[in-house]
Amino acid sequence: MQKLSATTARGVSASKDKKQWRLLICLVILLAGMVAFALNFAKPLPIEKTRHALASSPNQIRDSRLKPANSNRVLPVRAAFVILVRNSELHELRATVRQLEDQFNSRYHYPYVFLNNEPFTEEFKQAMEWAASGDCHFGLVPYHQWSMPPWIDRVRAKWAMTMMGDRVPYGDSESYRRMCRFESGFFFRHPLLDDFDYYWRVEPGVEFTCTIPYDPFQYMVDNKKVYGFTISLREFPATVRTLWQTTNAFMAAYPDYITPNNTLQWATAADGTYNMCHFWSNFEIASLGFFRSPAYTAYFDFLDRAGGFFLERWGDAPVHSLAVAMFLNKTQVHYFDIGYFHNPFQNCPNDPEFNENYCFCHANRSMIHNLDSCTKAWLNL
Repeated sequence: MQKLSATTARGVSASKDKKQWRLLICLVILLAGMVAFALNFAKPLPIEKTRHALASSPNQIRDSRLKPANSNRVLPVRAAFVILVRNSELHELRATVRQLEDQFNSRYHYPYVFLNNEPFTEEFKQAMEWAASGDCHFGLVPYHQWSMPPWIDRVRAKWAMTMMGDRVPYGDSESYRRMCRFESGFFFRHPLLDDFDYYWRVEPGVEFTCTIPYDPFQYMVDNKKVYGFTISLREFPATVRTLWQTTNAFMAAYPDYITPNNTLQWATAADGTYNMCHFWSNFEIASLGFFRSPAYTAYFDFLDRAGGFFLERWGDAPVHSLAVAMFLNKTQVHYFDIGYFHNPFQNCPNDPEFNENYCFCHANRSMIHNLDSCTKAWLNL
């Protein structure tokens, strides 16, 4: 019986050892899975590593196609059209550029700066050279300006996108958030813009529905304007839940940057909260010096560290607009009554004679007549 008990004891011990080893193996597998999951969020994918390498290549960052006919031409203003675009949007953009040329730029030949987070194809470059009368510059967005910054909790950000889902446009899109962050804080830092003082933002698929009989860039210079817009409206509250309180924290930390004669009353409700008004930044003509200023860059850095571009869905439009409201006075901002359409909204000049002779839009459908427009409130300041 004693010998049997000893054998039994050894069997029990061996069984325990096997269970412990199985448990240890399971823990190792679980730990390896958790590490792999974390690394999947914390580290860039292989294709992103490739883009990072491309971003450091001078040929990818700057590829300029200069037109011989423009070699002796002196531009009235050091200005350019700036377009963030994908290769897949070639046909939409070609139509837009041709329309912009017909309505305005064929008389002035301002250059174009095309930016992309992937290398432009030769087909894209050749098509834009054909469509544009101005010189064409093609640039790659540096990796660190397009990626999610390292201080963002990627798991939390992914969860926030999932929870927002399709309740608002691009609610679950990380690429849209990357674009908003880039347009908020980096486009003006690209080396292709170093030689310019003003920019006109253009997007694929927009329409310019009237002849533009003057030079908006020259108007900005002659009248000491810093920022120009054509459509304003209200933001989706769910996308900017903490943007206003973060902006208030910035103003408390940097009171010297806030101009005394500011226009914050345009952006705030009676109770002092953000009323969601913003300039629709898919059309804006502005001084690059404004974005490069210590006040604006400090504001962007403050917002960027707060994380709302990814943890919520802060758009570049409310960011630009709140910066304008804080740092500029009304005389430095101009409403351009230019014929412009970006689905689903448009601006159409209200002058009947001008509209009849130079436009193909309907003035009664202009966004300024919409209850969600903030333009009349701006004009009434």
